[in-house]
Amino acid sequence: MDKINSDQFSSYASRYIEVLLDYSPKLISAFLILFVGLYAIRLINRIIRKIMVKRNLDPTLTKFLADILLWALRILLFVTFISKLGIETSSFVAILGAMGLAVGLSLQGSLSNFAGGMLIIVFKPFKVGDTIEAQGVIATVLEIQIFVTKMLTGNNQTVFVPNGALSNGTIINYSMQGERRADLTFSVSYDSDIKKAKDILLDVLNKNPKVLKTPAPEVFVKNLSASSVDFAVRPWAKNANYGAVFSETLENCKTALDEAGISVQPFTLQK
Repeated sequence: MDKINSDQFSSYASRYIEVLLDYSPKLISAFLILFVGLYAIRLINRIIRKIMVKRNLDPTLTKFLADILLWALRILLFVTFISKLGIETSSFVAILGAMGLAVGLSLQGSLSNFAGGMLIIVFKPFKVGDTIEAQGVIATVLEIQIFVTKMLTGNNQTVFVPNGALSNGTIINYSMQGERRADLTFSVSYDSDIKKAKDILLDVLNKNPKVLKTPAPEVFVKNLSASSVDFAVRPWAKNANYGAVFSETLENCKTALDEAGISVQPFTLQK
């Protein structure tokens, strides 16, 4: 009995050694491809990033494209690795395709946000640091991620807006042109001296150093309403000074008209 077990063990060991010797070249070459491939992928990824940085591509687009390339090369390397081991890849690829279809159907909203992120990154309706109005939010863009855009409101609240809705909706970019015009309306009574009121309003704008000279500020009669004469007051300012120009124009115009004895009627504002 011991002799039989010993003979069986010797037979199994011999077969194992034969299989190992026959299979070892494939195993060694497969792992050699794996390690060399991982090193080559890191090197290629680093080179691609440097090339995109030198071409002054958007940092978000650079990171996004580099990450896609990295994972595409890793998947290709993995398929090559298992193929070298002798594993049939056709069934494996079919399984991956089925899994991808299932995941795609379950994540339709996420894929929509992914596509929206791609559109934003490629067509650049705004960039990091811009102040925009979209989806009922006025905020400064902090980060453009693959699925959402991270923004900061004026009262220091962080807002995450899905890229799908953002790319398909209306976007007002307040920072793209570098300059903004404040549109205000001042209403004075019909008893007032219209020319004097206009000169006072224009003088207030010209005396404010934050108001741009070019384009020149404008003051003109906008409307003759039932109880007042409405003046359009339109100063231009750099984006950084827009808030200050808006509030200072309100205060200084009201003060100047009061000092001149001109009655200011209830007026409207348009930001």
